[in-house]
Amino acid sequence: MGDSIRIATYDDVLAIEQVPLADRLHGITDVHGLLRRSAGLYGDDLALRFLLLAAPDLPSHDVTYATLLERVTQAANLFHGLGIGPGDAVSLLLPNLPQTHYALWGAETAGIANPINPLLEPDKIADIMRNAGTTVLVTLAPFPQSDLWDKAVEVIDKVPGLRHVLRVDLSPFVPDAMRPMLAAMTPPDRMPARGDVTVSDFDTALAAQEGDRLSAGRVIETGEVAAYFHTGGTTGTPKLARQSHANQIFEAFILGALMTEPGDKVILCGLPLFHVNGTMVTGLAAFAGGRTVVMLTPQGYRGQGVVANFWALVERFRGNSFSGVPTLYAALLDVPIDGRDVSSLRTAICGAAPMPADLIHRFEAATGVKILEGYGMTEGTCASATNPRYGERRAGSVGFRLPYTKLQPMHLDAAGKPSEPCAIGEIGALCMKGPHVFLGYMGKEPPSGWFDTGDLARMDAEHYIWLVGRSKDLIIRGGHNIDPQMIEDALIAHPAVELAAAIGQPDAYAGELPAAYVSLRPGAEASAEELIAYARANVPERAAAPVHLEILPEMPVTAVGKIHKPPLRQKATARILKDALAAAGIEAEVTVGDDPKFGMLARINPAPGTAPEAVRKVAGSFAVAVEITETPGAAA
Repeated sequence: MGDSIRIATYDDVLAIEQVPLADRLHGITDVHGLLRRSAGLYGDDLALRFLLLAAPDLPSHDVTYATLLERVTQAANLFHGLGIGPGDAVSLLLPNLPQTHYALWGAETAGIANPINPLLEPDKIADIMRNAGTTVLVTLAPFPQSDLWDKAVEVIDKVPGLRHVLRVDLSPFVPDAMRPMLAAMTPPDRMPARGDVTVSDFDTALAAQEGDRLSAGRVIETGEVAAYFHTGGTTGTPKLARQSHANQIFEAFILGALMTEPGDKVILCGLPLFHVNGTMVTGLAAFAGGRTVVMLTPQGYRGQGVVANFWALVERFRGNSFSGVPTLYAALLDVPIDGRDVSSLRTAICGAAPMPADLIHRFEAATGVKILEGYGMTEGTCASATNPRYGERRAGSVGFRLPYTKLQPMHLDAAGKPSEPCAIGEIGALCMKGPHVFLGYMGKEPPSGWFDTGDLARMDAEHYIWLVGRSKDLIIRGGHNIDPQMIEDALIAHPAVELAAAIGQPDAYAGELPAAYVSLRPGAEASAEELIAYARANVPERAAAPVHLEILPEMPVTAVGKIHKPPLRQKATARILKDALAAAGIEAEVTVGDDPKFGMLARINPAPGTAPEAVRKVAGSFAVAVEITETPGAAA
């Protein structure tokens, strides 16, 4: 299947680079060119297999490589007819569907694709679309248990530049036996208040377009913008990261070659297509290598029954690999394999967050599947490093840099800019440069030289890279840097713990002290007292032992399943401030949330008659931005 490169040691990375990169890319300069090449090589092979529901015995909707190219070409022609050209954005507010691929790659061929997380609130979606300059939106028509169309209706009225809306109807995917109940379960259709926006059916509009040629005659240069991916966004408006066709073509061919080995054909897709891991690892890179992508329901791993039926789905489709995040692997450990034949499954790819070594060992022991940890980010198109498939996989590291890229812990100068490489074993700001580095955020200049990822890392003597946390995630106790991962690794080794997160809670003396939050495995029991004693006995550094631990019914996670620490920091900050005020005899309500100026802001509402200065004196002991609400009758 496609090209293949084998990496066992860092010397193999260097040897691969002896072949000019241009030779690896086959003269392809844009996404449509990649799909044309794959259709020529694998035309009748299956590119996509889509499941509406996770039941292992329901039929799949299958798409060949020839059909994929035809549909993407039709989508590009459709968007061109709606006025989309170079520099114009098509926003996609869609779950994982075959049509998501058609619209995504068709939008990049005609103009710029802007995939958006469907779980965001309408105001944030509208912000992203306005910033992207969106004139065309592709979203979902009304369907049972989906609120996407209702969200879209709200968004349409908030984006003045929007002119055309195309809706994907899921009803053709519904099995015949379920159709009688579909109409009764579908929410009422409603139209936006604006009369200057057209609303059309996506598949009907697609079918009216030619699929054997591009009508625009556009010649895409490799440096042109292909997509806007939103990133960040916990405070204020998410930033739009601009990716070029060159970025995506490089990642597609390099990742496709790394993922491909004889007989390795089927990859299961459960990560969302608004995220670069989904679009590249289980999208363009898979297509570059002629693989079959099995789409596990529109909601991916979040879909009802997907995790519960995962091993049955592996058996049915003879899946060879899948990509996930640590929270998924923890959940899969609780699903019995029950004699399922999963011998086809050889590789599992883990990204988005460092995976505890104990979790890696337990998963590999239980399943026999090899886990390849990698490192990547939207600003690096997708992946920047991976553990070697054929060499030593060092649990907890993210392996070697990708061939043709640079990834290096660096010292920062007084201006916070990368200056010189760190020595072996020395922790520094992880920086990157190369053909995978994005074109910069919308409205900002492209990166010049090294790009600071915001992560801290060290490199060992064999060039394996080890993350030591986000720079902002470090717990700084009296000037001493504590890596939260050492606390998390210790806690995750406890048999009752499923997930663990460590953060720095405010402290009036030390600045921060380590605190931990955990969720338990189904059916497991443990007390906070037991777990904090366990952590203190097993955390390798005395100063890193958590001073506080809470058991949560559910850990907060992002849309792709990564543990989301900001709510935990907010929770800890509110508790610390409230306790400090109470100790000073001050009764007050304390809420902590996001703030576009301060990032995190504590709002304190003291009881009537309380002097604001007394509140300010207590709160001022902590390095936390505070806003005090002065109630009527407050003392002078």
